[in-house]
Amino acid sequence: MPVITTIDDLKRIHKRRAPKMFYDYAESGSWTEQTFRENTSDFDQIRLRQRVAVDMSDRTTKSQMIGQDVAMPVALAPVGLTGMQCADGEIKAARAAEKFGVPFTLSTMSICSIEDVAENTKNPFWFQLYVMRDEEFVDNIIARAKNAGCSALVLTLDLQILGQRHKDLKNGLTAPPKLTIPTMVNLSTKWRWGLGMLGTKRRTFGNIVGHAKNVGDTRKLSSWTAEQFEPKLDWGMIAKLKEKWGGKLILKGILDVEDAQKAVQIGADAIIVSNHGGRQLDGALSAIRMLPSIIAAVGDQVEVHMDSGIRSGQDVLKALALGAKGVYIGRSYIYGLGAMGELGVTKSLEVIHKELDLTMALCGRRDVTTLDREVLLIPQDFEGKWQP
Repeated sequence: MPVITTIDDLKRIHKRRAPKMFYDYAESGSWTEQTFRENTSDFDQIRLRQRVAVDMSDRTTKSQMIGQDVAMPVALAPVGLTGMQCADGEIKAARAAEKFGVPFTLSTMSICSIEDVAENTKNPFWFQLYVMRDEEFVDNIIARAKNAGCSALVLTLDLQILGQRHKDLKNGLTAPPKLTIPTMVNLSTKWRWGLGMLGTKRRTFGNIVGHAKNVGDTRKLSSWTAEQFEPKLDWGMIAKLKEKWGGKLILKGILDVEDAQKAVQIGADAIIVSNHGGRQLDGALSAIRMLPSIIAAVGDQVEVHMDSGIRSGQDVLKALALGAKGVYIGRSYIYGLGAMGELGVTKSLEVIHKELDLTMALCGRRDVTTLDREVLLIPQDFEGKWQP
């Protein structure tokens, strides 16, 4: 096994081992990718306060997210097509998260189905829902998540229509991949990936094929998904979905104070400050830049989480110190999965945990739940003077 010390180490191996269209799917944003880039670069503007002569023994990163005990306040975000980065990818990622003691969130657009993941894990996981026009399908998938014992519903709000990602269009992204000449040439160099795929029956969207009307095979899948995202999703529909679910509800895609306040009014258990990893509205502010104002507006009324741009334990610490109660990693664990399967996901969690633990200590804190703005040095204009 190569020496892995950073998430970037895993990213380099992932790029080498995964087919180009699936690596590009993970490593891309919409339009010019400005927001995608700033999600990570804005973290670099925040500095850390080094403290000395402080007792650093008996440290703990243990915490809770929506009442669930976690080894560190980091969850695996929902990522579509995870099972195309590595055979049975969702199962492998869920197992790694379970063993590490952090939540795993399964995407609606996963390759392995809800039932696949439930059959191969012991602990409850979270399920992320995209609202579709087919109300019967939505009702059924909510029931399936309940039957599988999912302990939270993560409702994504920022994908009523699909943002354009140039790389996906140019690569002809499909699951399974269409065997064009360029694709076959690329796949011929990815023998490790290919062997894994030959050994699994899970090669398309497991939550949809065989469950949605008139989608019994992959030939009808593309047209169904292109037409199904619900553009009419509004707060009234969210309230009805909350009632149908009846359990813990996390609203993902909040990037505005007014929307955060509406999420409080509707009774969400948590919100995720997120811009979909820069994959939807290009030109939106980064999640870390928007986090402080949202925390100031609603932080004591709802549990505030954050994703988009986290690539290290130091990024985790900065988000927590700004007031988030938990963060989500997507690309960071996908790099590990594409590089080394379940072992790679575990390695990504170990890297982030070690960075979080050591940075916390060098900032003079022993308990992750005590992190606050006093461990940070923040530019005076970090939030900016943007005019609505």
